[in-house]
Amino acid sequence: MRINLTKKDLVNTIYMQVGFSKHISQNLIDEFFTIIVSNLANKEDVKISKFGTFSIRFKNSRIGRNPKTKEEKQISKRHVVLFKPSKEFKEFLNKTENNATL
Repeated sequence: MRINLTKKDLVNTIYMQVGFSKHISQNLIDEFFTIIVSNLANKEDVKISKFGTFSIRFKNSRIGRNPKTKEEKQISKRHVVLFKPSKEFKEFLNKTENNATL
């Protein structure tokens, strides 16, 4: 079963653990994401210590194929967001995975 983490969940976590009001918690989360998105829009990498790095990569247009119908289709050129986890984050995930399932 897949469980999604939403912005509302983040706001509630900050509200419960830190003690900020829900309004301040919402503004904090919104501002955090705004900073990340605006830096990526300016083609600047966003590095969050002990978590990872978000960066932008350009992909040229190419021919793709629908595996079911074998129909070829042009995939347009675009920018994509990449995330590279930090060494500490990878170590944490591997340690957690060996001790218990996520």
